[in-house]
Amino acid sequence: TTGGAGGATVTPTTTAELLGYLSDSTTRIIVLTKIFDYTSYYGTTAGKACKLWTCTNGYTPQMTIDNSAGQCDGQTLYDATYYNSGASKALVVNSNKTIIGKGSSAGFKGIGLSLTNVSNVIIQNIQITDLNPQYVWGGDAINLSGATKVWIDHNYFARVGRQFIVSHYDPNTGITISNNYFDGQTSYSASCNGHHYWVFLFLGEADQLTIMQNHIYYTSGRGPHIGGYTGAYKQQLHLVNNYYDSVAGHAIDAGVNSWVLAEGNYFKAVTTPDTGTSAGGTEYFVQTVAEAGVCSSYMGRVCEWNRMDSASGTVATRATTSVLSDVGALSAVKGLTPMGVADVPAYVLANRGVGIVN
Repeated sequence: TTGGAGGATVTPTTTAELLGYLSDSTTRIIVLTKIFDYTSYYGTTAGKACKLWTCTNGYTPQMTIDNSAGQCDGQTLYDATYYNSGASKALVVNSNKTIIGKGSSAGFKGIGLSLTNVSNVIIQNIQITDLNPQYVWGGDAINLSGATKVWIDHNYFARVGRQFIVSHYDPNTGITISNNYFDGQTSYSASCNGHHYWVFLFLGEADQLTIMQNHIYYTSGRGPHIGGYTGAYKQQLHLVNNYYDSVAGHAIDAGVNSWVLAEGNYFKAVTTPDTGTSAGGTEYFVQTVAEAGVCSSYMGRVCEWNRMDSASGTVATRATTSVLSDVGALSAVKGLTPMGVADVPAYVLANRGVGIVN
């Protein structure tokens, strides 16, 4: 993935100028030197929302915007005013773009990015924050649909209404999500504990994704949720060397027709590291020396084991070897040498998020 390499380097100064640079068909390196605030750019909607959760412990739950998803059907509706940025508007990103922040205070506030039927995009060293966080359906930070060769690296995500990253139904292939800081601390928690629930939702019918060396902090679910659809549908996911930190809920949630190789991930204070085979996914979750060694026969290398600390839940054996001949056959997986799991927390904390590159 080369992004905008070979094209002009531009430094936008206004929100309108940045819109054009992102969406046009010109190969570009787009350098952001500040936070571009689109919160009120597209105005507001005076709509309705319902209360699907009630917290009795002092926390404030999210409300859910009443829309075509139908989640508010039959529920009491309340007046709700929310920003259209995030809820119904996103910044369209075209092919052959690099979006890179300068320093540690550059990026987008109040709106996310949409990558639909595009290829060769790098998103690096930026913040994406504050998308109607009090409302479910308030906004996704990054939407992928039919995207190929996308590298999402060294970014900071916080306070969004819905997913940090979501892949929609068209296949998303060659996707790498690395060295990011997903900060789940929130004032509006669907799980009534101050932890953000909606982390990753992967729905593309033939997704191929690598999630590597990310800090997934203070969340409570969907870390990721992948799969769940029947028929001619298959997703391949490599989860490697991520640091799951203070997850008051579940991390991995693999549904039917997902194939997941999880290795070298460190789980600190994670209630449920993996929801298990009842969700229908096919997994190879490495926990023992023997399971790590089996990888050699399929991938030509030993896998790295996952570690759960004493404050985390346990994981039953999930070692379906067909994952190794499937996900393990991908060149990006087979050719990777994972970091030793003991080194993951310190490395991730020192290298995740903004201010490390550029």
